[in-house]
Amino acid sequence: MSVSDRVLIVGAGPVGTVLALALRRADIPVLLVEALPRPEHDCRAASCHPPTIAMLEQLDLLQDGIEQGLVSPVFHYHDRVTGSVVGRFDLRAMKDPPQHPYVLQWEQYKIADTILERLSDDPGFEARMNTRLVEYRQDDQGVTATVTTASGETEDLSCAYLVGCDGGRSTVRKQTGVEFEGFTWPERFLKIDTRFDFQSLGQDIANRNYFSDPDEWMNLFKARGEDGSGMWRAVGPTDPDASDDDILDPEAIQTRLQKFCPRDEAYEIVTVALYKVHQRVAASFDHGRVLLAGDAAHVNNPVGGMGMNGGIHDAMNLAAKLAKIWHEGADAAALFARYTRQRRKAQIDGVQAQSIANKNTLSERDPEVRAAKLAEIRHASETPDLHDAFIRRACMIDSYTASEAVE
Repeated sequence: MSVSDRVLIVGAGPVGTVLALALRRADIPVLLVEALPRPEHDCRAASCHPPTIAMLEQLDLLQDGIEQGLVSPVFHYHDRVTGSVVGRFDLRAMKDPPQHPYVLQWEQYKIADTILERLSDDPGFEARMNTRLVEYRQDDQGVTATVTTASGETEDLSCAYLVGCDGGRSTVRKQTGVEFEGFTWPERFLKIDTRFDFQSLGQDIANRNYFSDPDEWMNLFKARGEDGSGMWRAVGPTDPDASDDDILDPEAIQTRLQKFCPRDEAYEIVTVALYKVHQRVAASFDHGRVLLAGDAAHVNNPVGGMGMNGGIHDAMNLAAKLAKIWHEGADAAALFARYTRQRRKAQIDGVQAQSIANKNTLSERDPEVRAAKLAEIRHASETPDLHDAFIRRACMIDSYTASEAVE
């Protein structure tokens, strides 16, 4: 086998590693390069919606996910102003529930680590950490990628196809010249990690919570954490005019959490992070023999936990098409064009639209509009057909089905 007879994946996060595993199950050789020494361990993306769970099962990863993560069939919408639960949504109560009626809270680094360990003895798979893509060149025969190692050495790597799974600042995407269409939110988001068990405050707190507030909404989610003892992540907006020092001041962090979940003692804060949030989708996900997937192709705000899911859906969709090209001689240009059509629809009509709507609902300031939106959520949670439709939108069931039907 020639070294060019392989797929080169740039980025060893959950999307790159899922793609690698799916390609190896299709007997396609894979070289994976990652700029970091290992996938970054951080309580970031951790929600796997039902369509994603079915894909994890297809890859024989579901048992690992259940052992390492949390099964979360219920999510709550809260009105922070009144302190009440506006809506309770339970996937198990759906008239026609998905095969896996829950969201699996499985952190992205655990997914990546699990897959890398599984592939470690696979002779058709090679992973190179501390290896950064510098540039690539492509022609009708293949792609040549130039990379640098931690020691500063430069090497050219040959491959049949290259897939950029290298995040929102993707080197691969930038080199394609493809437009990253969309916008950046004016406010930055603050992420707070704490080990405090919010469910000790009462049954109103589920594993997944959305708090509406006209000034400072919040998402609150639970994951298992590295040691399995539990880690909660709170995410909310910040004042665009506030300084980093003011936002990250320990007293301000405490005040923010106490506003939503008051208690007599201070919260133990593990980590905090402040970051810009974008809503962007690449104009095309295919560029000859070079493809984009995950955050390299699309980014969105975290309200609803859809970003990683969309990337995993990219990976599985693309792996199936590469298998047809690799083993059946299918028309690569036609299949890659369909990949772009399907996955852009999933993003634009699904993830982008839903995540923007989610954020706008939680942050609504107009009292009458806000009351109407919360009343709509309450009514949906209490009306079986609306309850189920709400879940299908929130958990990416409808958008995934619609995108897969695109020719």
